[in-house]
Amino acid sequence: MENILTHSFPSGQTLTLYHGDLTLEKVDAIVNAANEHLAHGGGLAAAIVRRGGRVIQQESDAWVKQNGLASHIRPALTGPGQLPCRAIIHAVGPVWRGGIQSEDDDLRAAYTAALKLAHAQHFAVIAFPSISTGIFGFPVARAATIALHAARDFCAAYPTSPVREIRFTLIDQPTVNVFKQAFQELQNEQ
Repeated sequence: MENILTHSFPSGQTLTLYHGDLTLEKVDAIVNAANEHLAHGGGLAAAIVRRGGRVIQQESDAWVKQNGLASHIRPALTGPGQLPCRAIIHAVGPVWRGGIQSEDDDLRAAYTAALKLAHAQHFAVIAFPSISTGIFGFPVARAATIALHAARDFCAAYPTSPVREIRFTLIDQPTVNVFKQAFQELQNEQ
């Protein structure tokens, strides 16, 4: 993992940008960019199951059977299988439909709900991917700004939260570059 940027808040909480493989993160929780059925057949979700084992899909299926579909405002929590993290939060981001069907609000809700679940679970460090920007087609620059603003607003609303570090761990350099620009814009807003 390569730490690209860190942004600190007065509360002592930090946002960090890493270039690396999310499935290798040794944190309290990683966030999976999931669909509402928690069917981990493609993209990051498939990579998580490949590396962590089928038990992740089995626990996801059991979660859906017990709780119904996951949503933007209701992420799922499963064990990590063989991954080095303690848990996986399965956040459901929106499919991009041109920006006319509340995609921005739904993406923000997905990040916020995952952070609130991490808070409730007393996790200190959570690592996110870029939710919805892969097979769901959400424009990366737009998504990066939404993600960072959701994280900033969470830290402002919950300055004493157990969540002390919010990471964005991104595997591909183009997405890292876009998030780096969004981080710099966020720092300029302060």
